Amino acid sequence: MTTYRLQVAATAGELANQTAEQMAAVIDLALAERDRVQIALAGGETPRASYSRLGNQHLPWDRVDVLLGDERWVAADDPASNARMLGETLLAQDPARRAAFHPVPTHHASAAASAEAYGELLSRLCPGDPPCFDLILLGLGDDGHTASLFPGTAAPTIRDRSVTLGEGKGLVRITLTAAVLSAARRVIFLVSGAGKQQALKRLLDPTEPADRTPARLVQPTTEVLIMADAAAAQLLR
Repeated sequence: MTTYRLQVAATAGELANQTAEQMAAVIDLALAERDRVQIALAGGETPRASYSRLGNQHLPWDRVDVLLGDERWVAADDPASNARMLGETLLAQDPARRAAFHPVPTHHASAAASAEAYGELLSRLCPGDPPCFDLILLGLGDDGHTASLFPGTAAPTIRDRSVTLGEGKGLVRITLTAAVLSAARRVIFLVSGAGKQQALKRLLDPTEPADRTPARLVQPTTEVLIMADAAAAQLLR
């Protein structure tokens, strides 16, 4: 059974600082054991501040491969692009700009072709079957989705590949599958805002069905750390 550890920050600023510190510690420990490490990051607005702070951490970033847990099938310069958001936050900072960033290749003629290309990239960069990341940072939607594994869609059910297509909020997406998310050496959820209270409560409920809350499909062998602010964690008190 998956075990969770909840760490609650009083404010949004504290949440960003603490999340950046936790991620930096994981990266630092992994680099002590391996020549290179691979991390997969969440998109959206919630992690922006954490990424900006993480980018200032003095780590050997030239040994870090940065990837995304999911991406909207849009051009790299589209305002909805997660790659663009990383370029404006983590990768805009010194010394993190020295990291090797491997965006989802959304320039292909179809989303399916982009997903296939991203899967091939993972197989080259990340050891293991399924590919094993040293760190995956995930968000949590108010509907219980994580990455682009949305309830009521096919993506959460895919078991035979590392990358698949997702669909959510009217956009086609490319996402890591639950098998890859679960293979990570370290998983951190970042959850912020009162709108996430019910979703967070459901994530931590062992009786909650994964078809309603796909985030429960993330089942690594190590403890899952949940970084939340006080607003998101209010129902757990």
